[in-house]
Amino acid sequence: MTSDDANKIIIVEGRTDKKQIEKLIDEIVTIICTNGTLGVEKMEELIIDYDLDNREVYILVDEDHSGIKLRKQLSLELPHATHIYIDKTFREVAATPELELATALLSRGITVNPIYLM
Repeated sequence: MTSDDANKIIIVEGRTDKKQIEKLIDEIVTIICTNGTLGVEKMEELIIDYDLDNREVYILVDEDHSGIKLRKQLSLELPHATHIYIDKTFREVAATPELELATALLSRGITVNPIYLM
């Protein structure tokens, strides 16, 4: 479930990450794809368009060089954001097993479909 008027926002890198998360969550959440690193203008645009300063923001990116760089950039711009981490073994959000990803989301208070917790 996703909606542009949801209070929770999850920021991910790519569309495959977004699809994987959409499948697992069981609440209304807006998922934003950055498609890699963000320029200053694009970051400001996202903050304004999605009112990121006034919403619950979660950052879930790959555990590789570009993901770590993006996480640092987002942390500076959105210091109130909650970070969700995947095991470095899997490196990519889209490649993380459903149980692992569902558990990571649930640990940060995002409701997931219970079938992915078995």
